[in-house]
Amino acid sequence: MDTRIAEIADGIYRLSTFVPEIAPPAGFTFNQFLVLGDEPLLFHTGLRRMFPLVRDAVARILPPERLRWIAFGHYEADECGAMNEWLAVAPQTQVAHGQTACLVSLNDIADRAPRILADGEVIELGGGRRVRYLDTPHVPHGWDAGLMLEEGSGTLLCGDLFTQLGDGPALTEGDVVGPAIAAEELFRYSSLSPGMGATIRRLAGLSPRTLALMHGPSFAGDGATALAALADDYDRRIRAALARGPAPLQPSGAADGHGLQVPSRAEDTI
Repeated sequence: MDTRIAEIADGIYRLSTFVPEIAPPAGFTFNQFLVLGDEPLLFHTGLRRMFPLVRDAVARILPPERLRWIAFGHYEADECGAMNEWLAVAPQTQVAHGQTACLVSLNDIADRAPRILADGEVIELGGGRRVRYLDTPHVPHGWDAGLMLEEGSGTLLCGDLFTQLGDGPALTEGDVVGPAIAAEELFRYSSLSPGMGATIRRLAGLSPRTLALMHGPSFAGDGATALAALADDYDRRIRAALARGPAPLQPSGAADGHGLQVPSRAEDTI
């Protein structure tokens, strides 16, 4: 595996690692985003086992020890698995997340105390860049979920929103809604809830010009329209789920949200 680098907006770099073994034959990308400034921020740390790849990619842009902030969508291995490795490499780095993530997980798991962000709170990165934290509980999943908007470039750091398969271009002006709907049909990774559409429409109201996807290509264009269309699809899914009633429990050994087999026994884990 290798990690490829592309600048998707002014001073924002996508670090992308393609894993063909996940959801074959299409495969699956894991993307991190480095936002430059006097206090650089890394959105998503990557999986712990991918840390050497991501660290070396960051080093091609700036010395890793210069990193100042770590953020991510929610507490999950592919989003923050290498969090403590980054804290060790960059002595001044601090994790920043919302209150729920910090109180439930990060105050204990992170090797340094995190900064608790209020909904709408801004971190000034310097160099004309600032990121605004946005609480998005359960969207697309995780009680602690939250996203960030880099306000200078209008880049929404989307986390798992718009997840899609394949190894497409780093940046596209094409459709990202259709592929996201197809991935939802396959993975069923979202936590459907009545407020989901409203939360996504709140993001649409920010009128982002770039959507930085954790899994899939970044999107340049009318982010508000794309988000509104995604919200409409989730509204449709919620109405259909309510009409169907409770779903049966998923059996042990079924596929997880990334197309991997969930082991039936503890000894089957890596």
